[in-house]
Amino acid sequence: MDLTTLALFLPACFALNMAPGPNNLLSVSNATRYGYRTACLAGIGRLLAFSGMIALASAGLAVVLQTSELLFYAIKIVGAAYLLYLAIQLWRADPQMQEESITAKVGIWALARQEFLVATGNPKAILIFTAFLPQFVVPDQPITPQFALLGALFLALEWIAISLYAYMGLHMRRWFAEPRGKRIFNRCCAGLLSAAAAVLLMARRA
Repeated sequence: MDLTTLALFLPACFALNMAPGPNNLLSVSNATRYGYRTACLAGIGRLLAFSGMIALASAGLAVVLQTSELLFYAIKIVGAAYLLYLAIQLWRADPQMQEESITAKVGIWALARQEFLVATGNPKAILIFTAFLPQFVVPDQPITPQFALLGALFLALEWIAISLYAYMGLHMRRWFAEPRGKRIFNRCCAGLLSAAAAVLLMARRA
């Protein structure tokens, strides 16, 4: 793989990483509720999910998802249901209880599990890896090392996106310092997660 290919891949990939979506919205919400460091660490769950998807795409197993309509729609429905569950939790969240949870020990792995489930609940994600990464693979060179490099770069850029969205959430936390402001922010996030669930339900296989 030459530098020209990488020069094309990096900006295109980063644009994909930074695109607003359920996981990035979750990073903003977590940073607002629990702080910057916690939101970044929770993003490990997302990276683990994407690592598995990249491995599946590399092995060619994503073809199963592309060809199985039943599997695709099953994952889609479960993913949308989980997003709606998170939206309801945010809508009903008590700002006063959030203050207590910030001072108490936050379950980082529980938040990481949320990130993991949101990522794996979107069947379009693995199809993105199937359609996007192979465009930058040079056919007459060994495929596996190239896929590994592109996958590692994608995950590194995804980590930067997690950090940037969490930083955005940290500043929003200052803007919504009062309980009423927190309630408005939570309900805005709940509305956006519900919209993401609706978009996911309307998604079709390529």
